[in-house]
Amino acid sequence: MFSPYTDPEAFMEGSLLFSTSHIISLCITFALLLILFLLRNKAWMRIGGRCFIILCLAGSEIWLNYWYFSTNMWDIRYTLPFQLCSISLYLCVWMLATRQRWVFEVVYFLGVGGALQALLTPELFYDFPHFRFLHFFIAHISIILAVFYMLWVEKFQIKFKSVWKAFAALNVLAFMVFFVNRFTGGNYMFLARKPTNASLIDFLGPYPWYILSLELVVLLIFFLLYSPFFIREKRHSKKKGKAEN
Repeated sequence: MFSPYTDPEAFMEGSLLFSTSHIISLCITFALLLILFLLRNKAWMRIGGRCFIILCLAGSEIWLNYWYFSTNMWDIRYTLPFQLCSISLYLCVWMLATRQRWVFEVVYFLGVGGALQALLTPELFYDFPHFRFLHFFIAHISIILAVFYMLWVEKFQIKFKSVWKAFAALNVLAFMVFFVNRFTGGNYMFLARKPTNASLIDFLGPYPWYILSLELVVLLIFFLLYSPFFIREKRHSKKKGKAEN
């Protein structure tokens, strides 16, 4: 379960993708979201639910780094917290601890967009019941739960300007991570090369052009994530107009 050994060739063709363990993990994700939605108006959720998600987020990151060091696998090229989901994880802890609205606006797009893509096409070389498999899904599911906690329990909302705030924040982060990659030889945020496992990036062209394509895809995903709020605002405006008439 905690062995550092892996056989990357066993997963080169994305054998984990939609395997039994992968599908079960996705089902657990949807089940937890349903539970959160059903319990969203319970008074204890404002403290209990928030603390539980923070514990899962922070605990998964501490657990991961302990495993890296205890197995001598810590490597500046691979284990710094500069992948998009790692950054989102830290932002989620900040968001839940402070309940700052602008952090939520950024994390909604970065967290849901990044974690959802990771859950659907996991870049992972360990299958269940290995620790890394468990950590991967606990961390990414917790990111999504954190965002929907703010939506359903804290009643935070997204505005059209939130799209551009998140897009600007993502590009600032990418600019910084680009230089981290140059310094460390890493591939954080997949800005140096494509991920090894099958992913959506495979359809976006060769390096470095896929980065430009990815900008357009990210913006499209951000608009799709904003669309429920856009539809809600339009419906609210129509109801308000009818009431005034």
